[in-house]
Amino acid sequence: MSAGCWVFGYGSLMWRPGFDWVERRAAILQGRRRAFCIYSVHHRGTPERPGLVLGLTRGGSVRGIAYRVQEELWPEVRAYLREREQPTETYIEAEVTVRLEAGARVSCLTFLSDTGHPQWAGSLSPEVQADLIAGGRGLSGRNIDYLADLVAHLREAGIRDRGMEALLSRVEALERG
Repeated sequence: MSAGCWVFGYGSLMWRPGFDWVERRAAILQGRRRAFCIYSVHHRGTPERPGLVLGLTRGGSVRGIAYRVQEELWPEVRAYLREREQPTETYIEAEVTVRLEAGARVSCLTFLSDTGHPQWAGSLSPEVQADLIAGGRGLSGRNIDYLADLVAHLREAGIRDRGMEALLSRVEALERG
């Protein structure tokens, strides 16, 4: 495997990394799954009206994107990711091993859900998730846009997530009134 440092994205980092990379590969992380399990009081909601954002919670597996970054750019990229992903420190920065599309395994930086953080939402019903996402808005925009971008980009990557698609339909219905 070529030299460099790797980042694993499972949400908006998949389609909007915001940093320079030299290689982008489909990847699978075992033992974690993508979930709307974190209350957002910054990017997609406010303290008065929280939204929900993705996190990695235990169980299953998750398909995402691994980016290789040049070693000389790594300190800058890591600082950027910490600022982007940690405005309220709801994630734990971790090194995980992912399997790339061709079968090679690489160690990646990613951000896992901190189940001890006050913004940890845990396992919410689809109805509660939809209620929180519908109408949510924060510094990064509307919460429904985050969910719609996720579903669209998963489809583009050949990933069909019926749970996220059903959640989007439910949120769209709530927003239509």
